[in-house]
Amino acid sequence: MKEIALSEKHRELNAKMVPFAGFNMPVSYEGVNIEHETVREKLGVFDVSHMGEFLISGENALELIQKISSNDASKLVDGKAQYSCMPNEDGGIVDDLIIYRIDSEKYLLVVNASNIEKDWNWIAHHNTMDATMRDMSDEMSLLAIQGPKAAEAMQALTQVDLENMKFYTFEVGKFADVEKVIISATGYTGSGGFEIYFRNEDAEQVWDAVMEAGKDFGIKPIGLAARDTLRLEMGYCLYGNDIDDTTSPIEAGLGWITKFTKDFINSEKLKAQKENGPARKLVAFELDERGIPRQGYDIVDENGKKIGEVTSGTMSPSLEKGIGLGYVPAEIAGVGNKISIQIRKKVVPATQVKLPFYKG
Repeated sequence: MKEIALSEKHRELNAKMVPFAGFNMPVSYEGVNIEHETVREKLGVFDVSHMGEFLISGENALELIQKISSNDASKLVDGKAQYSCMPNEDGGIVDDLIIYRIDSEKYLLVVNASNIEKDWNWIAHHNTMDATMRDMSDEMSLLAIQGPKAAEAMQALTQVDLENMKFYTFEVGKFADVEKVIISATGYTGSGGFEIYFRNEDAEQVWDAVMEAGKDFGIKPIGLAARDTLRLEMGYCLYGNDIDDTTSPIEAGLGWITKFTKDFINSEKLKAQKENGPARKLVAFELDERGIPRQGYDIVDENGKKIGEVTSGTMSPSLEKGIGLGYVPAEIAGVGNKISIQIRKKVVPATQVKLPFYKG
């Protein structure tokens, strides 16, 4: 197991540490519901330093990114970020990622922790244009400071105007007396906030400053378990659950990040799938009765026949009902349509709903 730079800090805070994507990570401190509520109502800080960071640079950097990613990175300007995915050659997804344009010849790609090696090899394999690649994953730490009080609480630590930072933009500036910190508004919780990228050697200084600045605003450390319930309430896909090497971005409802204004890996087949319609679709549902849908549970029709399975599910702390995502045949998909979830020996009725689950 790899250790992140702040592992000892988390142990001092009595975090429950678990193996996750090859790292020892804090999954919870006080409990999922308390931590979830803290982010929705005040602010919390997640250590997500297990994520991967690749720097792609040189005059051919954009050409490589355009080839491997589904979104159109040519639309980016300096200081803008973009959510995208890397399609494979079989119709599935290598990974989803965020692309940051630092300048016209320098881009930061942030990828999932479980896929760092796979993603690096995939991009390197397709780097026929000799863009410069640098894996910075082991050098960088990443904190996500999320919640409605985040901008107000953290403003004391930087000259960057946090209150007016637009979604999916970023600035490189001084934060907590540390130079060249990437301050980004690309949150995964639906409650606003920032992600800050910095070198491992500055991790303790930044963590302590963040906790001190947030003290009067009710800041708490938040684990990965609450991160999962927060993202699910927004209907954000999680790689390994809702998207993977076998799911296409069209099936997953990610057509909005799949732009056919350019050629990219498998673009022709994905374009045909979009035009013809996929055979299955990822849908969101709420249980009509008490129960908790879990990943892997069967989705069944009115006759009890399996038609799909739950990819993500939980008891929503904000809505206090069971919610989930799962793939069903396209003809069954539709807001308001009924499905059922096989929860152990009980069949629980559910209704398909429009995302996000949590409306704020």
